[in-house]
Parts: sequence; structure tokens; C-alpha cells
Amino acid sequence: MTASISAQQIQDMAKLSRLAVDDTRAAEFAQGISKILGMMDILASVDTEGVAPLTNVHDMTQPLRTDVANADIDRERNQSIAPAVVDGLYVVPQVIE
Repeated sequence: MTASISAQQIQDMAKLSRLAVDDTRAAEFAQGISKILGMMDILASVDTEGVAPLTNVHDMTQPLRTDVANADIDRERNQSIAPAVVDGLYVVPQVIE
């Protein structure tokens, strides 16, 4: 099933999108999109049975550390250099009114 798109279809979409596209550009867009659709048809025809999904192109994993509380963090020292602290919480500027 080879999908293609015509210059007229590009013009119709441009009109619906309120875009100005001349006939030459519409033909170029139609040709380019038709090539992309053709490549998608080729990809869809590839047999991928038994192929595991690729999670990382480098076949590596991110090493994760254990999630444990760190007792050497000095909260008071860290908050002493903060611009504003109220009741042990950092105060930040309001972003949304």
C-alpha cells in the first residue's frame, strides 16, 4: 500500500490552516511527504517478529544508587545561605498569580 499525497491536498490543508502556499511549494511539499510515507510503508513491511524493543542505542544502563537518607547533610548550614527561609522551608518568588 503506497501512500501519497497530492499538491491539491496540501493546498486544502494550507487553506484550513490559514497558510499561504503557492502551487510550486505545494508540489514540493506533496513530493516530500509522499517520500516520507513511502519510507514508512517500507518500515511497516519489515518483519520484526522476535526482535526485542531497543531501550538504549548504546546498550548501556544507568547505574542507580540506593535511596537512603544522608545524615551528613546540614540543613541549617544549607538554609543559612538561602535568600529566604520560613519555618524550615525555602521561600521562592511566586510565579503564578
